[in-house]
Amino acid sequence: MDLGIVGNCQYSALIDRQGNVKWLCWPRFDSDFIFGSLLDSDKGGTFQISPGDGRLGEQSYVGNTNILRTTFRDEKGAFEVIDFAPRFMQSNRYYKPKMLVRIIRPLEGRPRCCVNIECRTNYGKDICSDSLESNHIEFFGRDAPVRLTTNAPLTYVKNGREFSVDRSFYFALTQGHPVEADLVETCQSFLVKTKQYWETWIKHSYLPPQFQNEVIRSALVLKLHQFEDTGAIIAATTTSIPEAGGTERNWDYRYCWIRDAVFSLSALQRLTHFEELEKFILYLNNIVEDSKDQDYFIQPVYGIGGEQDLSERILDYLEGYLGNKPVRIGNQAAEHLQYDVYGEILLAISPIFLDQRFLPEKCLLPISVVDRLTEQIEKYLVSPDAGLWEFRGKAQVHTFTLLLNWAGLLVSEKIYHSVGEAEKADSCRQLLTKLSEFIEKETWNEDISAYTQAADSTDLDASLLMLINMGYLEADDPKAHKLVDQIIKNLSHNNGLLHRYKAPDDFGATENAFLICSFWLVESLARLNRREEALSLLKSLMTCSNHLGLFSEDVDPATGTPWGNFPQTYSHVGLINAVFALFPHHGTLYLEKNRERQS
Repeated sequence: MDLGIVGNCQYSALIDRQGNVKWLCWPRFDSDFIFGSLLDSDKGGTFQISPGDGRLGEQSYVGNTNILRTTFRDEKGAFEVIDFAPRFMQSNRYYKPKMLVRIIRPLEGRPRCCVNIECRTNYGKDICSDSLESNHIEFFGRDAPVRLTTNAPLTYVKNGREFSVDRSFYFALTQGHPVEADLVETCQSFLVKTKQYWETWIKHSYLPPQFQNEVIRSALVLKLHQFEDTGAIIAATTTSIPEAGGTERNWDYRYCWIRDAVFSLSALQRLTHFEELEKFILYLNNIVEDSKDQDYFIQPVYGIGGEQDLSERILDYLEGYLGNKPVRIGNQAAEHLQYDVYGEILLAISPIFLDQRFLPEKCLLPISVVDRLTEQIEKYLVSPDAGLWEFRGKAQVHTFTLLLNWAGLLVSEKIYHSVGEAEKADSCRQLLTKLSEFIEKETWNEDISAYTQAADSTDLDASLLMLINMGYLEADDPKAHKLVDQIIKNLSHNNGLLHRYKAPDDFGATENAFLICSFWLVESLARLNRREEALSLLKSLMTCSNHLGLFSEDVDPATGTPWGNFPQTYSHVGLINAVFALFPHHGTLYLEKNRERQS
């Protein structure tokens, strides 16, 4: 998927190699799109800066930043387009306006460019009317005023006519508060400050000795997917990019799955970034508090403002990505039973109780939160649910759910010991023993030499590699090697890409590989000291990214074509964890090792 991402933790935009903003939702990630040609070339609107012939440019990021550069060359010369969303410290807080800055810079010769802009509202149903003013174009029809302020010839921009790039031109598209100060000075200042912000953020990251560029890009992607206002972390920027063509597996990923967010935070902690965790703790605390009226039942996914109702709607008037309908907004997964959520929340909040670096934050969460979550694990200890793959037509006692709650109980036990609650710690130990016995008795299948997707099932599932990666299985356990071998034998293609599972689900058999599963396999092989296999697979997986090092959710194993929502945080989490498994360091990571389980 030839797209680059820019953003500022308030919104993100996707820009293609023709300089077109293919996706931008305002005022926040899950809002109505202002540009959405990714899902409909006619009704999606456009904001394109490119040569008049629409040729492709060469894209790259400016150093260790989320500032995108697209360079266009033809026989007349060359120019570049710099795209970024301002983000920097101002007045002792982060400045992250609903503003997209685009700068055209001449590089050589006398190039010409063309600017086209058409804003949309109501998910593409309506074109925003516009008005040409003295130094800007005003767009009407959205909830807040939209303005394009520029020093380029407005008549040419309005009419989509080519003009010579004989100097730098500046464009500031805003929703809400417009640019009233000097445009050139503002854009240049914002560019310098935004560049400094991202460079400093990366400079404060712990990096492995190998694959640093790939880890840096993945870290920057993860950071962009946190909605800083509440701390929520979305699964992906887009909606309705199908997992495979013609399958109708088209979902809206612009929401916060507790599971995905916890794994994203774990990866960021490996890089020694903790600010994201602090914000997410507040988000989780509000969710737990709000769940009191539902007897502490917690959904697997919420809106980025903590919204519980994510009712799914189909926008049947949009053509869909590459003609793949339906386009969905909202996600029915909010209605699912996914009991692993309790263990995941415990894993997320555990540093507040167990890591002395969080001493000032200990007042944020009372121990009663741990009590409630542990009680929920006990209540649903071996209950059927939809599982992490969110089956819509069947419920099973999923092994992955059992594992995550095993891990949650493990950290609960540690937390209770740390606060002197020996009786509650003993209770957690008893539940851990019961859960482990159930996993061994009901999900290990001797006939196929593997753990199965669920109790009373014979289906294999790549997510069970996490039995190794989360420390349930030790490196010297023969079952660990058998599990890996059976997953490779039954779920992989000859290039190492893994299916999640092969048993038919609500939509038939899966077609494409799910990238994080292959990264899980790299991590498992590394933890089992099968380093050569792990390194070879990791190098192969790196080729599945796009030209900017960005990963989608899925990939066609036969053609290498990316599918699924983009960029996918899960895939980038998988890359970071896989690299650190091969090149470890000794950090305090509560998701990394849970090996003190039978002391």
